[in-house]
Amino acid sequence: MKKNISKLFANLCCSQCGADFTEESINVLREEEEFSVLQIVCSNCKKSFGIAFLGENNFSVKNPKDSELAFELQDGPDPVSCDDVIDAHRFIKNLGADWTKHLPKHYRDLTK
Repeated sequence: MKKNISKLFANLCCSQCGADFTEESINVLREEEEFSVLQIVCSNCKKSFGIAFLGENNFSVKNPKDSELAFELQDGPDPVSCDDVIDAHRFIKNLGADWTKHLPKHYRDLTK
């Protein structure tokens, strides 16, 4: 698993020191059936790039020898705005004791 994830970062480097990301840059915090929670930290300068949730339903990595990039960037949703962050903060702040109702049923069952 970790080797597959490290292939995603094969052609990327730290924005602070320029060092390539290595397998040691990726710390798998949690693995579930359908997703993993990762922490990315530069193994050279120790800059943290935060936590990422990686869904694995359609997880495939191209062989870097077969293409220029280990993965291809695609158009996606607009970047997260300041208003999005504020809205998310308010939503989380106002969750009541029944917060699990917002989770998909599969995950709700895990909280019991």
